Amino acid sequence: MSERRRQFLGWLGASTLLAVFGRDAAAQQAGGARANGVAPAPTSDEWDVSWTERVRGAARAVFDVPDGQGEGVWRAGRWMEDYRGVYGAKPDDLTAVLVIRHAAIQFIMDNEYWKRFDVGKKREIRDRDTKKWVTANPVSTAHAGAPTDDESHTIQHFVAHGGIVLACHLAFAARVIPDFARADALSREEAESRARAHIIPGVILQSSGVFAALRAQQAGCSYIVAS
Repeated sequence: MSERRRQFLGWLGASTLLAVFGRDAAAQQAGGARANGVAPAPTSDEWDVSWTERVRGAARAVFDVPDGQGEGVWRAGRWMEDYRGVYGAKPDDLTAVLVIRHAAIQFIMDNEYWKRFDVGKKREIRDRDTKKWVTANPVSTAHAGAPTDDESHTIQHFVAHGGIVLACHLAFAARVIPDFARADALSREEAESRARAHIIPGVILQSSGVFAALRAQQAGCSYIVAS
C-alpha cells in the first residue's frame, strides 16, 4: 500500500470517528433537532431526497453550477479523478454532488431538446472542430469519435461512477417548461410532463437549487462554485 493511500485511509478513519461522535452528540439533544440544524424527515414524497443517503466517505463536495457552458460537470468529474489519482481513493471514500440551477438548467436536458430548441445557438456554444453551433448537449453524451476525455466528463459518466446530479425545479419551470408549452400549445401541467421526459436519466429534480446546495452541505459536503 502506498504512503499516500495510508495517509488517506488514516484521514478517512479520523473523519468517520468525528462523524460518529457528532451524530451521537446531536442525538443526545432531544427535541432540539430542528434548532440545531439536523434535517427533519421529509413530510411528503413530492421531492426525492433519498440521494442524501448516498453521500458517504471522508471526501465530500458539492459543485454549484448556476451558469457557464458545461464546465461544472467537468470540474466535478475532475475532482473525483484527482482524489483517485492522488490518494488512491475508492468509490466508498468520496462523494461528488453536482447542483445544476439558474441559467445552467438546460444542461440537464437531452440532445433532442437541444436540437429542437436550438439551445447551442442561444447559449453561443460552438463545436470546436466545425465551429458551428452545437446541436447536442455537450455534457449529455460525447459525439461520435470524441476523445475519451470528453466521454468521461458527461452527466451519464458522472452518474455511472457514483456522482449525484441535482437540478433546480424553479429554473426548470421558468426556462424549460415554457419551451414546450409555447411550441406544442400545451397546458402548464402537460408541458411539464413532456419536459420531464427529456431530462437526462439520473438527474434528480429538487424543489430549488439553493435547497439542494445547502442540503448537500448539511450532509457534509464542502461547497464550491463550479461554473
